[in-house]
Amino acid sequence: MVVLANPVLDQKSLIKSPDPGDHLPSIPTIDLSSPNSPEAIVRACKEIGFFKVTNHGVSMDLIEKLEAEAVKFFALPQLDKEKLGPSNPFGYGSKRIGMNGDVGWLEYLLLAIGAEPFSESSLAFLRDPSSSLFRSALIEYILSMRKLVCQVLELMADGLQLKQRDTISKLLQGSECDEIIRLNHYPPCPLLQGFNCGLTGFGEHTDPQIVSVLRSNSTSGLQIALKDGRWVSVPSDREAFFINVGDSLQVLTNGRFRSVKHRVIANSLKSRVSMIYFGGPALAQRIAPLPQLMEEGEQSLYKDFTWGEYKRAAYKSRLGDYRLGPFEL
Repeated sequence: MVVLANPVLDQKSLIKSPDPGDHLPSIPTIDLSSPNSPEAIVRACKEIGFFKVTNHGVSMDLIEKLEAEAVKFFALPQLDKEKLGPSNPFGYGSKRIGMNGDVGWLEYLLLAIGAEPFSESSLAFLRDPSSSLFRSALIEYILSMRKLVCQVLELMADGLQLKQRDTISKLLQGSECDEIIRLNHYPPCPLLQGFNCGLTGFGEHTDPQIVSVLRSNSTSGLQIALKDGRWVSVPSDREAFFINVGDSLQVLTNGRFRSVKHRVIANSLKSRVSMIYFGGPALAQRIAPLPQLMEEGEQSLYKDFTWGEYKRAAYKSRLGDYRLGPFEL
C-alpha cells in the first residue's frame, strides 16, 4: 500500500487491484421467495457474513427515485454542500470519515432516523419545501428497508430454528431503534487510469450494527475479505440488495455468524453511488448471545454490553480497528 504525493490525492491510500480471478466465484444469492431461503441465509452468514437478496419486493421505481435525488444533491456546487457540514457525525461530509483521522475518496450524506427523522440542524434543508421530493423518497425508502430487514431477520430465525420468528427482528422495531441511512458518492479518479491499482473510497471496516443493507448503481467497487484474508471484488447488481452481517449479530449468535470486513475502491472513470441502511437496536438494548442458540455448557465469547456502549466505543475507533476486541472474554 502506498500514498500518492499528488496533492489532489494526499492521504488517500492506493490499493493494488485484485487479480482477475479474485472475484467471489459465487456470491451467495438468496431468493427471498424460495422455501430454501432460511437455510441459505444461515449458511451465507456463517461462511462469509454477506449475501445478495433478490425477489425482495422493493420497487425499482422507488430505488431509482432516491438514487436520482442523491445524484442531484451531489451535483450541487461544493460551497452549497459544505454549508450542510462538516458532519459530526451526521450531515454532509467530504473525504473525512468520522472524527479519528480516516479519509477516503468520497462525499456522503449521513442521516439519523428516529422519532423525528432529519431533525439535526445540518439536515434542515430536508425540511424545506424545495426538498420535498428528496425527503419523500428517503421516507419511502426507509419504510421499505424496515420491511425488508424484518423479512430477512425472520427468515434467518427460521434457519436458526428459533421458536419465535421475531427473536432478532423485534430488536429493530419501535421508535427507540437506532437506524441510520448513508448516501455515498465516489467520484471518478481519472489520474489512476492505466495503473493496476485503485484508490480507497471507504477503508476496510466492519459495521457495528446488527445488519446493514447496501444498494449501489451499476459501478462496482465493493470488496469483501474472506476467512483466509483474501480480498475479492463483488460485481454490482443495481436490482438487488446486499446484506452485511454486523458486529452485533456476530455477538447475538456467539460467533456463529461472521461480521464481514469490507471496503470500497473508487473507479478511475465512473461515479459510484450507494445507499446503505444500518439497523441498530435501542441504545439501552443488551447485546449478548441469544439463550435459544446456546448449547449445553456453551460459554459466551463476549462481555455483557449495551448497544449504546458499543456504539460509543465504535465512534472512538478507527475504521480498520477490531472493535469487538475489547468486548471479548
